[in-house]
Amino acid sequence: MGIPIRRRSVHERRGPFDIRRTTFGFALIALVLAGGGVALRAAWRSTADNPVAAGLVIALLLVAALLVLRRRRRARRIAETVTDAAYGIVDAGIAELDAASEAARPEPLGAAGAAYPEPPSAAHPVDYAQLDPYAFEEAVAELCRRDGCADAEVVGGAGDLGADVVGTTPDGRRLVVQCKRYGPDNRAGSQDLQRFGGTCYAVHEADIALVVSTGGFTEPALDYAEQCAILCYGPEELAAWSEGGAPPPWVFAEEPAVGVSAP
Repeated sequence: MGIPIRRRSVHERRGPFDIRRTTFGFALIALVLAGGGVALRAAWRSTADNPVAAGLVIALLLVAALLVLRRRRRARRIAETVTDAAYGIVDAGIAELDAASEAARPEPLGAAGAAYPEPPSAAHPVDYAQLDPYAFEEAVAELCRRDGCADAEVVGGAGDLGADVVGTTPDGRRLVVQCKRYGPDNRAGSQDLQRFGGTCYAVHEADIALVVSTGGFTEPALDYAEQCAILCYGPEELAAWSEGGAPPPWVFAEEPAVGVSAP
């Protein structure tokens, strides 16, 4: 005994509703109907005075209607093919425009308009407080070189007058850095900042003066640094710079006032 097979209805075989495809299909049908209507109107006018020709036109229309009804499935497949091809052309054009827009996106700019390399998004964290003082100075110089100061070097030592690292920023400004590798309970004080402030501009001709301290800063030290346009980077700021969470410090630096020195 045969098992009856339930055929799926036309509605069940249809795919999910697509508003774009439906709109495009109606537009295509409207275009075909409009063209056919114009052609039929011209043909009817030309056969109005000839009954035989009119009958022939009506017969042809009936035959065409029968053919359309019999071949509606094939016509539907052709219409779907044309619609898919049109969508493919449109999607390819949109993808090309997106690629061109991405390529035209400007590079990140520094304070003076110079392009800076983007910091790494997930740099390996470094415990700078565990480094010895000289290794800490080398690590700060390496950060400067990584972010565009190609000539950054360690110059600290006896008689350095407060300059541990010097270099040139990508936009041509002279950077002078003092490195304080202190413990968590030993913050850089106002005396440290005053000694550096007395030499960074007058002696080292700095355009940007930066103090990096692994122990942070006291409030009086921060007040003095603000008065003298000295950038202060504590452990949090240093970690953000090192790990790519913030741009290099000279991006935020302003040109110091002429004749800035320790009070």
